[in-house]
Amino acid sequence: MNYTLITCVVVYLLGTLALGVWAGTRIKNTSDFAVAGRSLPLIMVITTTFATWFGAETVMGVPARFVQGGLNAVIEDPFGAGTCLILVGLFFATKLYKLNLLTIGDYYRQRYGKGIEVFCSVAIILSYLGWVAAQITALGLVFSVLTNGAMAPAVGMVIGTLAVLIYVVVGGFLAVALTDFIQMIVLVIGMSIIAFFAADLAGGAGRVLDMAQSADLWRLWPEPTFTDIMFFFAAAITMMFGSIPQQDVFQRVMSAKDAPTARTGAVIGGASYILFGFVPMFIVAAAVVVMGGSAMDLAKNDYQRLLPTFVMTKMPLIMQILFFGALLSAIKSTSSATLLAPSTSFTENILKNLRPGMSDKQQLFAMRVTIVVFAALVLAYAIAMEGTSIYELVSSAYQVTLVAAFVPLVMGLYWKRATTQGAILSIGAGMFVWILFFPQVSSLGEQFPGQLAGLIAAFAGMFIGSLAPQFLKNRTEPSKTIAAGA
Repeated sequence: MNYTLITCVVVYLLGTLALGVWAGTRIKNTSDFAVAGRSLPLIMVITTTFATWFGAETVMGVPARFVQGGLNAVIEDPFGAGTCLILVGLFFATKLYKLNLLTIGDYYRQRYGKGIEVFCSVAIILSYLGWVAAQITALGLVFSVLTNGAMAPAVGMVIGTLAVLIYVVVGGFLAVALTDFIQMIVLVIGMSIIAFFAADLAGGAGRVLDMAQSADLWRLWPEPTFTDIMFFFAAAITMMFGSIPQQDVFQRVMSAKDAPTARTGAVIGGASYILFGFVPMFIVAAAVVVMGGSAMDLAKNDYQRLLPTFVMTKMPLIMQILFFGALLSAIKSTSSATLLAPSTSFTENILKNLRPGMSDKQQLFAMRVTIVVFAALVLAYAIAMEGTSIYELVSSAYQVTLVAAFVPLVMGLYWKRATTQGAILSIGAGMFVWILFFPQVSSLGEQFPGQLAGLIAAFAGMFIGSLAPQFLKNRTEPSKTIAAGA
């Protein structure tokens, strides 16, 4: 057991806790807690949007999928995820910022009413379950690797959850934004240095790139068949569109000091994520060159341990410190956001409907209690699902928001004729068709992606539900006029 490495990690964790406690002294109301008082400068909006996606999956899951299937296997993340932030900046940030909302659920209430607000908020909250569990699972894995197996993964999950929970409960989104800023600096510097060292171990970057070329890892596009193209497209849009109506993305955009900052920060953050997402992929490709067949075996059988094993067995102590600092930065930045976001949505869009008339102080207290309860539930779920891969935990997290929440959001903003009836039919049709394609229900999902079918149904439901009542009204009005004249 390397006590120097463990000491460095503990000091780093304590440092982020201290920063969160300090941020807590500046929290005066729910706006401060949920969106940092809408005061963040451009550089912090960039780092916190970048940190939105750079979590356990980006560092450990995506690179392993890349060395097995090439760029085609990672179209959902980082390409889809990064493009999501760019689209948010270009088409959603300014419109939503001007509405001065606390949560994305507030938009659904203003545009369609309380029923749509509650349903979409529930869908958004449920979508976080697997995602947060994936980050907690990764924290448990990190502590287990650090202690050379002396600490069980479940114990590591508990310690990691507490380390994140404390500064989120105390400091809210301000603490998340401040720690994101520090953690993203550590992440970018640490992963960049490790990439250079990994290239040196592999005999130069040229050898790594040659291996990727010979293994056809740069292939992005699918086979030219209808089925392959549809599944490729569905994978791309799952996070690209399904993550747009997510509370953590909304919080980061709304925390900016003004609308131009919100727009620019999201675009730069998304582009930076796509570009820097190649760094972990390069490191794992270097691991394949250095470790050979054993690396591919880990990638296939226990990909979550591939990168930590490479660093722990092939790199010196200073690289190990940089790696675990960067890895913990990635996981903590994502897990803090994914704990805060659903808790904020629950308090603002569900609890307030059950208990109207809550004061701002009561609402702030409720948000903090909800974070603790949600963290406990997700921790229990993560421990119960121990042994499940991080990728499987997050694989369907965004499909529910894609088929249920995306269409009412985009059509509400860009189509004036969208109605509450249209939103209801959109949600119902999208969810019904999506469930119909489940393998437990039918074999349709083998021929066509269920989330894409659900999205098409959701658009159809919005158009039919919004236009049909207006069409029927126009048809009946002439007959009423004739009857009146007679």
